[in-house]
Amino acid sequence: MSSRHESLSLDDALDRFLDHLKVERNLAPNSLEAYARDLRQLATHLCERNVASAHAVTPSHVASFLKERANAGISSRSRARALSAVRGLFRFLVGERLVEADPTSSLENPRIARRLPVVLTLDDVDRLLAAPDRTTPRGLRDAAMIETMYSTGLRVSELVKLRLDDIDQAVGVVRAMGKGRKQRLVPMGDRARDHLAVYLSEARDSFMRRPQERALFVTRLGRPMTRQGFWKLLVGYARTAGIRSNLSPHTLRHSFATHLIERGADLRAVQSMLGHADVSTTQIYTHVSRVHLIEMYRRHHPRA
Repeated sequence: MSSRHESLSLDDALDRFLDHLKVERNLAPNSLEAYARDLRQLATHLCERNVASAHAVTPSHVASFLKERANAGISSRSRARALSAVRGLFRFLVGERLVEADPTSSLENPRIARRLPVVLTLDDVDRLLAAPDRTTPRGLRDAAMIETMYSTGLRVSELVKLRLDDIDQAVGVVRAMGKGRKQRLVPMGDRARDHLAVYLSEARDSFMRRPQERALFVTRLGRPMTRQGFWKLLVGYARTAGIRSNLSPHTLRHSFATHLIERGADLRAVQSMLGHADVSTTQIYTHVSRVHLIEMYRRHHPRA
C-alpha cells in the first residue's frame, strides 16, 4: 500500500468528496447537507474503532455502522440513504485513485417497505383551498400559494424559491428549479393563475419592505417565505378545513400527481411535471390510483 493511500485521513476524504458534490456535481444544498450528515456519522463510528484513514475502512466496518444505525431505531429508508452516501464516497475515492478498494461493493441495500403516500380526496382539496380568508392580504397570499402548489405539484422548496420572473401568466406556466439545479416548465391551471393575479395586484405590495425583493411569495416582514413557514400555515388551514390526516406540503404534491393519473394523464407527462429523473419514482402514483379504484368498486358495485 502506498503512502499516498495511507496518508488520506477520513476527514480529508470527506472534504474532497463533499467539495466534488458541491462544485462538480452542483448538488442542491439540502442534498449536500444530507450527504455530509450521514458521512460524519460514519466518521464518528470509525473513529470510535480507531480507524483514522480512508484506506483502512473494510466491509465489516461499514456493515457495523449500518447495524448500529438499525439498533438505534433508524428506518430502513434512512439506512439505505446512508449506505448510498458511503458508496458514493468510496466510488469517488477509487475513481480518483485515493484508495484501492471499495468496501461497500459487496454490501446489499436494506430492504425498504414501500409506503403509499397520503393523498387528499377532492372534497379535502376543495375545503383546504377554501380555508384562507380572501378578504385579507395574508389570505390572498396563502390561497395563491396553496392553489399554485396543488395546480403544479411543485416541491415546497421549489414553491418558496419562485421569483416574479418565474411565472408566465400569459402562457400559464411556472419555471421551477428542481433537484440538481435542473429547471423545468410546469403548466398551471386557470384557478391558480387567477389567484396569483389577485395576490400580485392586491396583496403582495402590502408585505413589501424592500422594493428590490424579487421573491414571489413573501412574509409579513417582506422576506421570502420559508419551507417551515409554509408548512405551518398549511397545517393551520388543514385544521380549519377539518382535515384529520397528517398533512404536509408534500401531500399536495402527491394529491396533484394521483388526481392527474386517476383522470387518465400519461405517466411520462406526470413524471416531467414532477421533475422525477426516473419514471419508476412516478409509478407509485399508479398504485395509489389502483387502491382508489378498488375502493370505489367495493363501495358502488352491487356484486362487490
